[in-house]
Amino acid sequence: MDRSAPVVGAMPAAVAPMTWAHRARAVGARPMPPADGVARLVALWSGGRLAPAVDAAALTRLADHLDFVHVDAGRALIVQDEPGDFLLVVLDGSVGIDRAAAADPAHLGEARPGDVIGEMAVLDAGPRVSTCVTRTPCALAVLEAAALQRLMNDEPRLALLLLAGLARRLSLRLRHASTRLAALLGDG
Repeated sequence: MDRSAPVVGAMPAAVAPMTWAHRARAVGARPMPPADGVARLVALWSGGRLAPAVDAAALTRLADHLDFVHVDAGRALIVQDEPGDFLLVVLDGSVGIDRAAAADPAHLGEARPGDVIGEMAVLDAGPRVSTCVTRTPCALAVLEAAALQRLMNDEPRLALLLLAGLARRLSLRLRHASTRLAALLGDG
């Protein structure tokens, strides 16, 4: 019996997620003063639907769990199909979101200041569904899965507000995708 052949029906070996530390080195991320990152985050996320609950003080506490970085244009922050354990908040600049497909690659959109990318892999531990490349120099806030877990343990109310905000953003994107699919299928 050939023991080198894969076992039919066997689960593939788990692939370790791409960590932010590794990706940061690969893209040449440079640290940003936390005070600058907090100021940008407060400016972008204050006054939203959760504004009464997510004030500047709450965002400052959230920032204790974030890393803030600058990344040059043309850098792949997230790569389709790789497992990931971090999400990014665009604080400044633009990030292109693309999906490679066998037949026809698709440009899915642009992430701009205030937008979150990479949250699906952090929430469901699945592979990345798209590739995200900086179109311009960017300032980013990074939340790693381990930091999210610490936030849930240390500040459950703040973590709940963050997760509710992520759920709202995912819901809006799903609605948008559903509308586009309906139009493509002739239902719209």
